[in-house]
Amino acid sequence: MKLRFDGVSCESVVYLNGKEIGSHMGGMTAFELDVTKGLKAGENLLALRVRSESLADMLGSLTQYAAHQLGGITRKVTLFAVPDIHLSDLRIVTELDDDYKDADLKVYLSVTNSSDEIQKDVSVRLSLSGLPVVLSRHIPEITAGSSWSGWLTGKVVSPDKWDNEHPSLYTMKIEVGTSDKVVEQIEKRFGFREIRIQGNRLLVNGKAVKLRGVCRHEMHPLTGRVMNPALERKDVELYRDANCNFIRTSHYPPCEELLEVCDELGMFVEVEAPVCWIGHHANENWKVLNYRDPKYYPYVLQANMEMIQFYRNHPSIIFWSMANESYWNKEFAQVEVYMEKADPTRPFTFHDQAYGGFNNQGSTAPIANIHYPGPNGYKVAAKSDRPMTYGEYCHLNVYNRSELVTDPGIRSDWALALAPTWDNMYKTPGVLGGSIWSGIDDIFQMPNGDAVGYGPWGPIDGWRRPKPEYWDMKKIYSPVRVTTGALSPANELVIDLENRYTYTNLDELRITWTYGEEKGTAFADLEPGEKGQLRIRLAHPEKANELYLSFADPRGFTADEYLIPVGRQVQNELRALPTASTRLKEKKDRYVVTGKDFSCEISRVSGQILSVKKGKKEILNGGPWLMALPLTGDGCYPNHNANTPVFNDLCSDWKVEKVEAVRQGDDVLVKVAGAYKEFSGSYDLKINAGGELSVTYSFDALEDVNPRQWGLVFEAPVSYDKTFWRRDGMWSVYPADHISRPVGEASLFYEGLPAKVDPRTEPAWSWSMDYNELGSNDFRSTRRNIWYAGLKDGNGSKITVPSNGKQHWRSWLEKDKIRFLVADFVTAGNEMFLSSYYAPYRKPLKKGDRIGGEIVVRVE
Repeated sequence: MKLRFDGVSCESVVYLNGKEIGSHMGGMTAFELDVTKGLKAGENLLALRVRSESLADMLGSLTQYAAHQLGGITRKVTLFAVPDIHLSDLRIVTELDDDYKDADLKVYLSVTNSSDEIQKDVSVRLSLSGLPVVLSRHIPEITAGSSWSGWLTGKVVSPDKWDNEHPSLYTMKIEVGTSDKVVEQIEKRFGFREIRIQGNRLLVNGKAVKLRGVCRHEMHPLTGRVMNPALERKDVELYRDANCNFIRTSHYPPCEELLEVCDELGMFVEVEAPVCWIGHHANENWKVLNYRDPKYYPYVLQANMEMIQFYRNHPSIIFWSMANESYWNKEFAQVEVYMEKADPTRPFTFHDQAYGGFNNQGSTAPIANIHYPGPNGYKVAAKSDRPMTYGEYCHLNVYNRSELVTDPGIRSDWALALAPTWDNMYKTPGVLGGSIWSGIDDIFQMPNGDAVGYGPWGPIDGWRRPKPEYWDMKKIYSPVRVTTGALSPANELVIDLENRYTYTNLDELRITWTYGEEKGTAFADLEPGEKGQLRIRLAHPEKANELYLSFADPRGFTADEYLIPVGRQVQNELRALPTASTRLKEKKDRYVVTGKDFSCEISRVSGQILSVKKGKKEILNGGPWLMALPLTGDGCYPNHNANTPVFNDLCSDWKVEKVEAVRQGDDVLVKVAGAYKEFSGSYDLKINAGGELSVTYSFDALEDVNPRQWGLVFEAPVSYDKTFWRRDGMWSVYPADHISRPVGEASLFYEGLPAKVDPRTEPAWSWSMDYNELGSNDFRSTRRNIWYAGLKDGNGSKITVPSNGKQHWRSWLEKDKIRFLVADFVTAGNEMFLSSYYAPYRKPLKKGDRIGGEIVVRVE
């Protein structure tokens, strides 16, 4: 009987019936023990002693990274029986010919005789499902307690090849027998594929691949690093459906179920040894310990060898990782020698820095690696003589915590960094690809109510709900590029396409289109890497003004969708409000502006709106206030806090200098001047009784500030608890619940949600419906580039801000009122890892710099 542990996160000692039967130094790599001699008839007691924060834990930074104690069994433990004559090792190698048509199948086997007698006439027979291939070997004898090892080889004609886009698998059946019977039979799924390096490119089946990847932790909010097979499959499906073709298993090997799903569904994988931050300042142990000390490297070697031994037959694995963000030295160089011998069929990498000064110690791994190369990193990578992967890149927003809890719309700004970065990576031969940091939130909901971890840095959260970045990642990683931005009405629409698949012709996809009431299917014959055109015939081009396209991947998901404007987009235009005669009356403390079914009161003390009514219904009751919200960020620490405060301050200490009101034609013009602590200036408020107010403002900075948003804020009664908008999106199509959808409406709080959410209960609603004191994620997110946006109540009254596609909208709950910002400037948040990407979008203000604009608000 044998006992297999697939993932003990620290050093361990195993006991059977009170006696020690074995131990394991490492963490998160599988190991086996022979427990035959320790078993007794009847009931047996199995015990495991683990040492949390052991040497293995420290060298893998496992507990430190999780921000909670990680000692224990994280995966399954399997007790299984083998016969006296049994397979004890299996290694499958597939070598393709020069035309990548036929294959040499090479299978290395070890057959062990664990009995006390010589076993004679042992046979091994190998067959493949669906192929006329049978390989066999006769072994005259195997002495007691010893093993026979050797290769079974044969030619295979025209097998289906395994690649991530066509994950063709075969089942290998191996039978071990003696002269009179079959004693053992096993089955193993595998694929025919070959990996080699050619210059600075990595070839899989002769094709240079581009890795559209994510880093992935094993993570669940309630069970920590413990997963189940259903979640493993869910993760691969989510990433595949978002057009990812690659997973980096940071920073430890995955459970075998994940790799079985990657083999089945089509996903390239980099498997990483549980070695993290050796010598790196992120692990504070190295402040006093010497990472060059040779005593640490037997563990490093063991971890890498166990990783290769356990996982090497999975076709999805295309290279190994020796360690994460560690300092190269002569000991790692020695481990490299063993890596090359342990698996000559795959390359490996080492996560240091291939260039730059951070921890570049000159590693010689076959695949170069850099983390966070910045927007111009591809220029250096282009000069590399090795394939270079961005082991971590385009870090998602996480450390600008106050900004994120205030304005979830920041998450959609991340696409401004990823889109140009990926495009440069795709076009640069030296860049193999990369892995976005990170693929999933790292937040653990502790039993005592604390939430710990690094934070919400994933395109999916721990409950596996897609977040805004998920769609951005899907669009940017899309293998189907429609480069036509707009069309003119015609009986034949011609759309420019680019095929960014590696192995798939676009004729394998199902392409469907809709134009008004017309719909149909289309065809495109484009080989990978080619550009071409799609042609669609219309009977009535005058009856619609948008063409919808859908591209269905042959693996069963929608690869991409597009909505192309055709002709004039009248839906972006609002009718002009009729003007009305407007009266002005002066009172001691206010101006009263009236007209038919309209009234507006302006304070003569502050120059701000006290009330705007249509009929007897109040629609506005505050503003305008200047907001120039500074960027605010934080450091890279595992200090996630569920009670992060919002940061939503208006400019402070408004002191009015002048308030004057005059009639101007059918309008009333109120001129206001004054100063905040941070800005001084003026605004003109033009009011018409037809229901339109316009504010032209101009302010000069009194101090330096680097703003995230600036514009004017207004206030409405809390009954205006729905926001609506139409805007220019970065993408033409979004999911219906995405916070950045081009057209939509959102509720302050969504019905059916509990008044107080238990963080340890899985949400039954989408991420956009989550809420805090400012309202739902959906309601309080910035909407960039609006054609119009506004608020409405349940009785049909509404506030509308018409615009030109260049202003921005954000609304939120402020105690017992609704506030909204109409911004003339918005930039992405202050996430430290994205600062170089966002620098072109910043507008830091120096003392004396001027900001201003014109804002129109309609009340109806």
